[in-house]
Amino acid sequence: MNLERYAEALGLLGDENRLRLCALLAERELCVSELVRVTGLPQSRVSTHLARMRDAGVLRHRRSGTQTFYGLAHEGLTKPVRDVLDEVAASSDKTLQADRKRLAALDAERREGLPESVILELDRDYSPGRTWQSLALGHAALLRLGDVLDVGSGDGTAASVLAPYCRSLMCIDTDARAIGAARDRLARHAHALAQVADVHALPFDAARFDDVLVFHTLTYAEHPEQALSECARVLRPGGRVVILCLDRHESGELSAHYGMRHPGFTPRRLSSLLRGAGLTVCEAELACREAKKPHLRVVLAVAEKPQALSGAQQPTRSTGADNTK
Repeated sequence: MNLERYAEALGLLGDENRLRLCALLAERELCVSELVRVTGLPQSRVSTHLARMRDAGVLRHRRSGTQTFYGLAHEGLTKPVRDVLDEVAASSDKTLQADRKRLAALDAERREGLPESVILELDRDYSPGRTWQSLALGHAALLRLGDVLDVGSGDGTAASVLAPYCRSLMCIDTDARAIGAARDRLARHAHALAQVADVHALPFDAARFDDVLVFHTLTYAEHPEQALSECARVLRPGGRVVILCLDRHESGELSAHYGMRHPGFTPRRLSSLLRGAGLTVCEAELACREAKKPHLRVVLAVAEKPQALSGAQQPTRSTGADNTK
């Protein structure tokens, strides 16, 4: 490099904020909105810095939907620039450490489903027909389910997605009007039924179902322990209970508004309830967090009924559905 190129390199990197951005982009790609959140700099300033470093060949960029992602152009860096950035990356500077900490927090938010999570990733990278509804329908088509019980099915909206892929489907709810709507919605599926019933006293024989779905129902159950015991009773050995419910929260007003008897269940509490019902917990963890305030979190739990002991006469879990489109 001649003196002019050295001066250009020193001038380009002679700005604290550009060094911060380069340190963040050294290991991964980030978009402008992410860099703004991590650094706290105005978007216009971040964009200006990125554009200048991109034009100088220090950064590379690519388009994804409406977003542009930037990364350090390692291959094109001159040795003086690379040496400076390597020292910056190894620095224990407090500002850089704070940036790394905020980036880690942003990653944690994404894993929990916060506003910058995969939900908004799908929205911002929209293409015609690529929606959450279409993806759910596509994933459901991969299922081969046996005899399924949907506890607290409401009007059968969710059940209607699964119905084509079940050997049989039984929807129950204590709301007679909702069950009427579910019957109408499921009328085209001869193997799908809906009836008024209470999860605390299920009107089914033991070992009747392969899978029991409890989607956002447990917080409304007066006695969760009894409800899960009933779910376990009607499961075949090897069958599964799949639960979605709110994580425990402190919003009493929300519980009262929606008539919930319980302010959610932590993964640990839910695991305890499932084990108390004689089930083996496969997983119980936070699945996502809502984008809107108060940012309620949802727990996903899956538990299995242990296989019957030798000599037992209970039927075991069936192999899958015969009802496919």
